[in-house]
Amino acid sequence: MSKKEEKLELTRAEEEVMQILWQINKGFVKNMVEMFPDPKPAYNTVSTIVRILETKGFVGHTAYGKTHEYYPLVAKDEYRKKYLNSMLHNYFGGSFRQMASFFVKNEKMDTRELEEILNLMKKELEKPKSSKQ
Repeated sequence: MSKKEEKLELTRAEEEVMQILWQINKGFVKNMVEMFPDPKPAYNTVSTIVRILETKGFVGHTAYGKTHEYYPLVAKDEYRKKYLNSMLHNYFGGSFRQMASFFVKNEKMDTRELEEILNLMKKELEKPKSSKQ
């Protein structure tokens, strides 16, 4: 795994903090702690996770004396795309068909959801090739 790909892997705790940062766009550690459901993690725990995320290149900060306001450096959509591509490659051999089949079989999708997915695929297929990139 390359260094760039390695940076994209987040622990569950890191993802939880990133979800909050993506939601609030920027904030101090105390703001992030307030956003967690009960029981809330300790301030020092969230502070440590944010510093790890900063080291990984996911978070930046603006300093106000000894206080730091944090903000995401990686957009949620960018992370989602790379995470899903990694999952597709690592668990489904890069096959969208295998992944879709897995979700249809294991998630017990109803007919309405399947029809919506088919309609989305049909619309994509109807687009001119130049607009699909």
